[in-house]
Amino acid sequence: MHFDLPDLRLFIHIAESPSLTQGARKAFLSPAAASARIKALESQLGSRLLYRDSRGVELTPAGQRLLQHARLIMRQVDYLKSEFTEYGTDAAGHIRIFANTTAVTEFLPEVLAGFLAERPGVTVDLQERLSRDIVRGVLDGAADLGIIAGPVQAPGLQVLHFSTDRLVLAVPLGHALAQRQSVSFNDTLAYQHIGLHEGSTLLSFLREQVEKLGGNLALRIQVSSFEAICRMIEGGVGIGIIPESAARRHSRTMQLAILQLDEAWAVRERSMLVRELDALPGSVRALIDRLKQGV
Repeated sequence: MHFDLPDLRLFIHIAESPSLTQGARKAFLSPAAASARIKALESQLGSRLLYRDSRGVELTPAGQRLLQHARLIMRQVDYLKSEFTEYGTDAAGHIRIFANTTAVTEFLPEVLAGFLAERPGVTVDLQERLSRDIVRGVLDGAADLGIIAGPVQAPGLQVLHFSTDRLVLAVPLGHALAQRQSVSFNDTLAYQHIGLHEGSTLLSFLREQVEKLGGNLALRIQVSSFEAICRMIEGGVGIGIIPESAARRHSRTMQLAILQLDEAWAVRERSMLVRELDALPGSVRALIDRLKQGV
């Protein structure tokens, strides 16, 4: 059985696109040529890979399996190219990162700014994902590196701890809770919260904790960043649960009271997820080393 790398890359483009036409465009092929290549691939494998209708394409179970293997193969090809680039082992390459909300909005921009400034030949694709999607993405080879907070269930992956943060409650000065040193999560549910946008890892995590308590998280407004949450809190709109690192930073310029949460889950271990550290290209290993130096 023989596979052409361009056909595997085409299949990935189509699988990650809403339609065959858009996938073909990413591969710089006409829809007819792309369709012919996919049919030839299906014939070679003896399995149907795509369901096609007026709404676009959907992967069959066989297509899902091929996508997993195709991603891994193409990532290894990319790794091979980066290892032999003229720039050196860690000065060039492309890194795809799946990370949680805190990583994407808080510490990674600063870390990546310095890292990329030193390595003009490196490019990065940073995507915010839910925890389960981060794990799955690294397992499937869709991402080189995953960054996650809290307990990790990731069989088959290497888990590299690199820092610790804590979730805290931020309230406006003068709030009924402002004079307390700590508070339980259940006690906060009596007040209106400021939350992150739908799909953020922190909001999803807090909703899981609410569900365990059988309570209700009253969201007055949802915003896109921790800074926006703090501005809403300072304005008296509501209260919010955010990472302590963000709360301390914004409290230097905003009128906020910060309370500890009396919950074991408030302490959040940050970890990096990889399939096999020694098999990663130099640029990814260099970024991992940078994160291990401290955030």
